[in-house]
Amino acid sequence: MTFRHRHLLGIEPLHPVEITTILDLADRYVDLNRGARKHGDALAGLTQVNMFFENSTRTQASFELAGKRLGADVMNMSMQASSIKKGETLIDTAMTLNAMHPDLLVVRHPHSGAVNLLAEKVNCAVLNAGDGRHEHPTQALLDALTIRRAKGRLHRLSIAICGDIAHSRVARSNILLLGKMENRIRLVGPPTLMPAGVADWGVEVFDDMRAGLEGVDVVMMLRLQKERMDGGFIPSEREYYHRYGLDAEKLSCARPDAIVMHPGPMNRGVEIDGTLADDINRSVIQEQVEMGVAVRMAAMDLLARNRAAPPAREVMA
Repeated sequence: MTFRHRHLLGIEPLHPVEITTILDLADRYVDLNRGARKHGDALAGLTQVNMFFENSTRTQASFELAGKRLGADVMNMSMQASSIKKGETLIDTAMTLNAMHPDLLVVRHPHSGAVNLLAEKVNCAVLNAGDGRHEHPTQALLDALTIRRAKGRLHRLSIAICGDIAHSRVARSNILLLGKMENRIRLVGPPTLMPAGVADWGVEVFDDMRAGLEGVDVVMMLRLQKERMDGGFIPSEREYYHRYGLDAEKLSCARPDAIVMHPGPMNRGVEIDGTLADDINRSVIQEQVEMGVAVRMAAMDLLARNRAAPPAREVMA
């Protein structure tokens, strides 16, 4: 298995073979997590620090669980009560962290590029758990693993990403990853929630839900990022659900075996019908949560191997 990176800051720098490396190792961790004994020792003796400047449930919990299952000493820093609130700069925080000698640093930050800045200043491996509207690489990787396990492959599929594209780092990372793996990507949503320049992204763009879902293999719904909206992007939640919320009638335009995804947290009755979200024959939303732990275990495992390796060395699993 080849993976040459010191950090995991985004999907953009990854080659398809490196994406496959993470997913293949994550597959093995799925088996471990489903077994009676769920612990390994890939991170034994290492220290993992989780710094979440934004609230998180799934991502923070799965990173914490992933580290503990691999034997790391895991510390969660409460950034809402940290010295950042007292005026400390991100650089000063990085210097403080260096003095503690962590091995893995998991960071979520509301500003795009903040995680990259930290990675330049600390002496440990950094994993981006989401930065502003920029990227959320482990979410895209867990989505990819979910698709691959459900469909048996991760190439030449037709995939619709629907909803709030403009404010979504999940959408950006998925577009990058799925494009690298030779999939046909459709973006579906109102023009007010499409990013500028989207026509140059190598994707198809639809503002009609039924047309956008026609014949697709995967329907990936997105959360309305209300915390990042500073204007009237939608007339009302009721109108949004009528036009862009996923229900059985709209889903009927997709392939009969199409799977339904959502990164969570879901706004039921706004982005997706609750009954459909819970339909075990179509929805893989719970599988996404399960794959998240395995993917984060794989990513930290590979980065831990590289921390002691010379630059550009091939890492063998």
